[in-house]
Amino acid sequence: MRTFWLDGAQWLAVLRVGLGLWWLESWRHKDRKAWFQRGTGIAWAADVAGKHRWPVVRAGFEKTVAPHPRAMAYIVVYAELALGLGLVTGFLTPVALVGGLLLNLLYLVLMIHDWAEQGQNAMMALISLVALFAMSWQTWSLDHAIGLFP
Repeated sequence: MRTFWLDGAQWLAVLRVGLGLWWLESWRHKDRKAWFQRGTGIAWAADVAGKHRWPVVRAGFEKTVAPHPRAMAYIVVYAELALGLGLVTGFLTPVALVGGLLLNLLYLVLMIHDWAEQGQNAMMALISLVALFAMSWQTWSLDHAIGLFP
């Protein structure tokens, strides 16, 4: 593979770190007080799910998320933090990439009618796939340094 400036594995690491920074920004800009104390994030998602045209989305939300709004708020917010940290540091990278891909796909399905969000979720999912299948943890990662996922 011919590249400019960095080699292919290093460019993949740049892509992985950039995705991690994107997740960290998603975590940073959340109003955690509103999410945790007032339940605004899950309430917004409940409103979106309640109006969703796919019955499976409404039913899945009602069965999985609605009974546990406080716990789900913590799960969503801290999952974004964990994904960001894992990808930036390259620690448990394949786990973070699969987790991020799944979270982006959940966001994509939930917000299927919100075109403003779809580009972000689609691109983050695509980056996750490329970084996963190209084994982006081979360079500039704790996984590589400690010999995980050779």
